[in-house]
Amino acid sequence: MDDLRNPPGNGMALDDTDRALINHLQHGFPVCPRPFAEVGRALGLDEDVAIGRVARLRELGALTRFGPLFQIERAGGAYCLAAMAVPQWRWERVVEQVNRRIEVAHNYRRNHLLNMWFVLAAADAADIGACLRAIEEETGLPVLAFPKEREYFLEMKLEV
Repeated sequence: MDDLRNPPGNGMALDDTDRALINHLQHGFPVCPRPFAEVGRALGLDEDVAIGRVARLRELGALTRFGPLFQIERAGGAYCLAAMAVPQWRWERVVEQVNRRIEVAHNYRRNHLLNMWFVLAAADAADIGACLRAIEEETGLPVLAFPKEREYFLEMKLEV
């Protein structure tokens, strides 16, 4: 099993403060005017040090995402996972066409027949449908929609 403190091949070594910061952030982020001051206070760090450490961990790839997760339906919106089978020779052009849409939150390449996966977020389901149709029309490729049928919450915290 790989040692999470110094994963092989990336040259990244986390010190005790990095590990404490990552472990602390897994339990929530303060919603207040100066959240990094609160995080720093909990760990005995200066606010600027906490901000700098998070930035460094992002640059190193130890933190791949740092931001809120929203349940768009609770805010009155809609979202949908979608996939396409994009011929290799058309890949770059289709990426541009899909990512040009403001509704596209993020886009992933997969090693599978359905090699392009992306998430759409919009004001309502009708806007999602209109965007899917527009992508099909612009690219000339079918888009498969995978709307959420049920939501599961699985929280996993890894002690680093």
